[in-house]
Amino acid sequence: MACHVNLVPQSMATASAKPKAPPPPAACSISKPFISAKLVRSSQSSFVSTFSPSRPQTLTPLRSSRPMTDLAVRCASKAEPLRVMISGAPASGKGTQCELITQKYDLVHVAAGDLLRAEIASGSENGKRARAYMDKGQLVPDEIVVMMVKERLLQPDSREKGWLLDGYPRSSSQAIALKEFGFEPDLFILLDVPEEILVDRVVGRRLDPVTGKIYHLKYSPPETPEIAARLTQRFDDTKEKVKLRLHTHHQNVEAVLSLYEDLTLKVDGSVTKDDVFAQIDGALAKLLEKKRATTESLAA
Repeated sequence: MACHVNLVPQSMATASAKPKAPPPPAACSISKPFISAKLVRSSQSSFVSTFSPSRPQTLTPLRSSRPMTDLAVRCASKAEPLRVMISGAPASGKGTQCELITQKYDLVHVAAGDLLRAEIASGSENGKRARAYMDKGQLVPDEIVVMMVKERLLQPDSREKGWLLDGYPRSSSQAIALKEFGFEPDLFILLDVPEEILVDRVVGRRLDPVTGKIYHLKYSPPETPEIAARLTQRFDDTKEKVKLRLHTHHQNVEAVLSLYEDLTLKVDGSVTKDDVFAQIDGALAKLLEKKRATTESLAA
């Protein structure tokens, strides 16, 4: 049965100087009076109604003249997260800067090497494929590593908090593959350090096999003679081998930079770690502010 709305309650009828005929019987009624017979739009009401005593009244949700899209609703609560790539030669200080960036901006730190080791340890399909190549002494093909990176960047924490892709992509083919999957950075950070400084940093680098901590004989010496006695040097941390690694790095990074030319921030990595981070922090803060301004304009 249709539900009719009593638009002229008894309280209004008795208050009038001239009595009015009671309304026709209704199957149900609404006790709250309507203020006007015209279309009502109020900031305190979420409904509108048009007066028509000849037919049952329906209540229609108030519609904004500018309906918010799903994107605007999301943006109204939080700005889009940062997406950052960082590249640097061996001993450029990339690991230190990744730690400082993630601490301040709470980005998800994604390193391809760590992903590869984790996938192999877990026995996943990608890990099994990668291990098959490594057992033969071959490089793991790009498509396997790219899929690992893709799956990590699609995880809920990466999508919600944003990500910091560490040392990847290392080639133009890897960068193109990520772009085809829809992953592009807001900023590509390149730590630029003169080669002679890099060689000095690498040759003096030592590893504590007990704690995993990295020391440098000149810049960050071990705390005790006991620690110093057990430090080891990586087999490729020699002057000859580091120069070969640097040559390969420079070739690869130039190809990648050509794809991110408009997004690249070249940072002087030869200064102290705090000064390096100050350069990066300033750029990220401006970028985040720009994202927030865009969010506010979409939500307006």
